[in-house]
Order: sequence, then structure tokens, then C-alpha cells
Amino acid sequence: MALHQIEFTFNSKENSKELSLEWSHTGVVGSGDMEVLLRRVELNGKVQVKITTPVRGFDEVWEKVLRNIVDESNLRNVVIEINDNNSTPFIVTMRLKQALMEAFEGGLV
Repeated sequence: MALHQIEFTFNSKENSKELSLEWSHTGVVGSGDMEVLLRRVELNGKVQVKITTPVRGFDEVWEKVLRNIVDESNLRNVVIEINDNNSTPFIVTMRLKQALMEAFEGGLV
């Protein structure tokens, strides 16, 4: 089965913050689950997301879920890499919130 690659770039809010951690890893790719890798990178305040998934046809759903997370998280200058294995939007949201909570516990700049 060929994997589908999706990429998005989002603008951050003016009052957004950077992670102090250089990188963070959360989750495991398994049936119906996903892993999230966060890397702090200078992106002129943007958030870049790269998704690898076996599922096609849900790019708009991914974009809406990710836009909500970026807006809620107040994050900037980060690359989010997601390795998905058939996660539902609910699982995507929960895993991303978990990853960001763990990363933010490491501190903000």
C-alpha cells in the first residue's frame, strides 16, 4: 500500500511562542493511532505540518483539524511531522494536544 503525503503551512498568531525544546516525540504508529514529532525550526513564525498516512481523500479534514490545533496552541516556528495509521479526527486532535502539552511542559521561549 502506498502512503499518502500531505503538507500544510499555517501562519501563527502575533502573540505566539516557540518551544524551548529542540524536538519532541509523542505516540506510536499502530492500528488506529499515530505519532507526532515536533521540531523547533526558524520559519518566520509559521507552523509547517507534514503528514504520512495510508488514507486518501481527507486532506480538507486534516487541514481543519490542524488549523484548530495551531490556533489553539499559540505555536510558531515548528515543524510537526505526523505518521498516521488510520486515526480518526478525534484521535488526531487528542494525540496532537498530548504532544503539545508534553512539549510545552519542556518550556517556552
